[in-house]
Amino acid sequence: MTRNKTAVVAVSGGMDSCVTAAIANQNYNLAFAHINYGQRTEKRELKAFTDIADYYKVEKRLVIDFSHFAKIGGSSLTDSRLEVTKADLTNKEIPSSYVPFRNANILSACTSWAEILNASAIFIGAVYEDASGYPDCRPQFFEAYEKMIDLGTKPETKIKIETPIIHFSKSEIVKKGLEIGAPLDLTWSCYQNEDEACGVCDSCAFRLRGFAQAGVDDPIMYKVRPKY
Repeated sequence: MTRNKTAVVAVSGGMDSCVTAAIANQNYNLAFAHINYGQRTEKRELKAFTDIADYYKVEKRLVIDFSHFAKIGGSSLTDSRLEVTKADLTNKEIPSSYVPFRNANILSACTSWAEILNASAIFIGAVYEDASGYPDCRPQFFEAYEKMIDLGTKPETKIKIETPIIHFSKSEIVKKGLEIGAPLDLTWSCYQNEDEACGVCDSCAFRLRGFAQAGVDDPIMYKVRPKY
């Protein structure tokens, strides 16, 4: 297939962004953006990003330093004084892992790069299932941000924000990833460990439950594998 369009894909290295990248790869030339923001698993996430980029043979790669998040603090992902809480899949409150307005910051960098690349889309692996905890994962947020991009870029710039898995459950994300050959074994989701995934943070729990509901074993290593 001949591709004549470019998409910037925000790739954290997690399962959601990997499947999103695989979807974008079906119709676009890829440019991968990754954000180091002082998160506990920054090195491991960067490795996952690099591995996924290598898998898709992505030449255009941008790693951005957003160390201001660590300076701002207020999130257990960036502030060592705060504990990463154990998984509670019934919780409807904003968890300690929320990084304030992170997706807006990520999209701002992706938009700047997309305009330089003449890219027509930005893909981001946001999931509405996470929206109760992360308000910047709501569809309305991305709709509003796309309007802001239109107002804040050159008249000829037209960039669409694509959130292809936003209404998927974790099990549906797993199934979609397997269907289109996403390298889920290269991804990393744990909030606190960089060697073996802890298995007990929210991110590990959602991931493990997604694989279990899809009837598939998660290919990455866990320190413990609770059943969720």
